[in-house]
Amino acid sequence: MSKDTTLEGSRSFKVHNRSSGKIRTWLLVALIVTGFIAGAFGSLGSLVFLNSTTTGARWRSALGIKADSPLSINRTKTERIVVEESSAIIKAAETIKPSVVSITGEEVASPYSFASSESAASGFIVTSDGIIVTNKHVVSDENANYTVYLADGKKYSAKVIARDPYDDLAFVKIDERSLPMADLGDSDQLKVGQWVIAVGNALGEYENSVTVGVVSAKNRQVSPSDPSTGVTERLEGLIQTDASIFPGNSGGPLVNLQGKVVGINTAKGPDQGLGFAIPINSIKNALESVKNTGKIVRPMLGVSFVPVNAQVAKNYNLPVDYGVLIYAPMGQTAIVSGSPAEKAGLQIGDIIIEINGDRIDEKSSLRSILGKYKPGDEVTLKLMRDRKEKTVKVKLAEMK
Repeated sequence: MSKDTTLEGSRSFKVHNRSSGKIRTWLLVALIVTGFIAGAFGSLGSLVFLNSTTTGARWRSALGIKADSPLSINRTKTERIVVEESSAIIKAAETIKPSVVSITGEEVASPYSFASSESAASGFIVTSDGIIVTNKHVVSDENANYTVYLADGKKYSAKVIARDPYDDLAFVKIDERSLPMADLGDSDQLKVGQWVIAVGNALGEYENSVTVGVVSAKNRQVSPSDPSTGVTERLEGLIQTDASIFPGNSGGPLVNLQGKVVGINTAKGPDQGLGFAIPINSIKNALESVKNTGKIVRPMLGVSFVPVNAQVAKNYNLPVDYGVLIYAPMGQTAIVSGSPAEKAGLQIGDIIIEINGDRIDEKSSLRSILGKYKPGDEVTLKLMRDRKEKTVKVKLAEMK
């Protein structure tokens, strides 16, 4: 019996231990919860005490807390602003891509040779009936056959309808309707450091390639050479960007984060991160004239000149170091007969320094300022004659 009693006792002991363990566990949990509640109310009570009682005010003073700085629980509000630049870039690229085209040119060397030359570059659609903007050097070969490839892969024979005598700009036309058009922005509003996106047929092989960078500078002057002719052309007032511009990107759009065209990619520097684009505002008048007349109409003043800078001013003892000096080498004409300049009485040796208040200098050339106007517009020239300022009104003519 003692054995049975011991067994019962043992069984009874084990049961008793389990019950005691549960009780202690619940007591511990209860104490912890009570502690948290008490702590919270204690903290709240302390805050109320410090905020509202006389004794609390003494404690606030002892703790160095200003009387007009009430204590509170988590009164600091944290605001988080996240700029999703990548989303903006994606949206801008999706906006412009349908209007970007690839342009190829092919010329057979001669009737007696099977050799041919090919070129590939870019452009973008500016009217729904098929007018496309590109660079002049992209379509400079008058004997080549040009083909345009749309973003959806369709291809069309293209006709060059205008080449600009001023800028590296040309317009081609395809026979199609209801095409997606690029939205033109305002290049005058561009800021240095602003994000821009270049889109084009990179290396003549990778159509609709997207590169991203910023506006590095404005009003740059470069003198690139046409790879097909070797002719060097001075380009002025360009946008400089570090968005990579490859061979084949020529003629493609440079767009802002709204997907609006702010420039035409036209040249790359000797290193990556150095590209140049024609500001879109400088071609808007040309586009309107192409729409209305089928050709690029440019205004003409009718003078030959030398740009004036500090060195020219020193060499010729001029009164200013900016503007343009009306001048022509021996045997050449400085003022075109019958031109607006002749009718306005301009003379050899005059220095034109402003047009309608726009100063002519290394950043704003005579040509770029005139490009803002149309034939028939009347402008006011400020010039220096015999070291005195003079103003003259001139009605611009059409360049032939």
